[in-house]
Amino acid sequence: MGLIVQKFGGTSVATPEKIHAAARKAIAQKEKGNQVVVVVSAMGDTTDDLIDMAKRVCTYNGQSIAPPKREMDQLLVTGEQVTIALMAMAIHAQGHEAISFTGGQIGLVTDDAFSKARIQSINKQRIFEQLAAGKIVIVAGFQGMTPQGDYTTLGRGGSNATLVAVGAVLNAEVCENYTDVDGIFTADPRIVKNARKIDRISYDEMLELSGLGASVLQTRAVEFAKKYNVPLHVRNSAHDGEGTWIVAETKGMEHIVVSGAALKKDITRVTLRGVPDRPGIAAKIFGEIAAANVVVDDIIQNVMDDNTANISFTVEHGDLNDLKPIVDKLVKELSVKATQTGDLAKVSVVGVGMRVHPGVAQRMFGALAKAGINIQNITTSEIKISCIINKEDGPKALQLVHDAFELDKLGA
Repeated sequence: MGLIVQKFGGTSVATPEKIHAAARKAIAQKEKGNQVVVVVSAMGDTTDDLIDMAKRVCTYNGQSIAPPKREMDQLLVTGEQVTIALMAMAIHAQGHEAISFTGGQIGLVTDDAFSKARIQSINKQRIFEQLAAGKIVIVAGFQGMTPQGDYTTLGRGGSNATLVAVGAVLNAEVCENYTDVDGIFTADPRIVKNARKIDRISYDEMLELSGLGASVLQTRAVEFAKKYNVPLHVRNSAHDGEGTWIVAETKGMEHIVVSGAALKKDITRVTLRGVPDRPGIAAKIFGEIAAANVVVDDIIQNVMDDNTANISFTVEHGDLNDLKPIVDKLVKELSVKATQTGDLAKVSVVGVGMRVHPGVAQRMFGALAKAGINIQNITTSEIKISCIINKEDGPKALQLVHDAFELDKLGA
């Protein structure tokens, strides 16, 4: 007997019919002799609808304010609580025993970073007790609870983090992530029509792709999977075909120079000019930003002749409201000037084969140059190359680099 953890995203549980289809997949694994835990997201567009409702409520007398993050989490966790109960009911209707739990009910404890909380621990005892009683256990994804008893959410795609964290603590045989696509593709198939499904990809490659705009898996989920060596299988909930396996790196993976390309839209670059060029200043700047739970992407520092520096960094557009008071504070305290440039995007290529194959950067830069796409910033690691470009050039650039590395032939 094995232990399988399955996760069904919002589109896979959007209707009662789809909930029953998901229930059948869980039951099928149980009938094979496995113990089964199911993690679910909110139905369809429920989370977006709740966010929209909060924005409307927070508009009063023509003035709009950002909703308090604690209250937003209090609101958003209700979406998954609806789905877990309906999933348990569907399994009961099909003749099998199930029980549903919120994140708090399984002791999924997080820090108090509302809207972007990080998982600290899970109490597996209650899950094991119900599995031993022969039940399928349904767990609410995307949510947890602080030690003080406040609800928290884990950020966009947080149900994936729940999936892998539960799988890790239960020592699951595999975590199956059911979604509305066939697996991980060489690029976003909605933009690149000749993108191909990848059969197997390493944790490191998937980690880079997730952080660079591939939205199928949240970065934290991949971090969990790598740390605890949990195999992840991304599959389509509409059929039983094989999807993409995310596993530890093997030697054969180095034969593929580039495994995938990604596009991150809506990037904003913030530049601080006239920053004192002395030890500790950069630590202060990025310490303040980190304390606000804003994730910084690329960082570039240019030292000037007058013992000052210009420091630029990029963030996702959605973090600007949280970032603004921090930048205003730094401008005042350090007597610097701040500017920001929006309408940017980042196109990237990723592959463990870059470690042993030269010329990857030239190939990518050449493809963009030939099309007249200007590169504003470049960042690299041993398995990725990223370029900041104008947002309007993003889709074209993604197609160009995908074709430059003939990713449509990957696995052919």
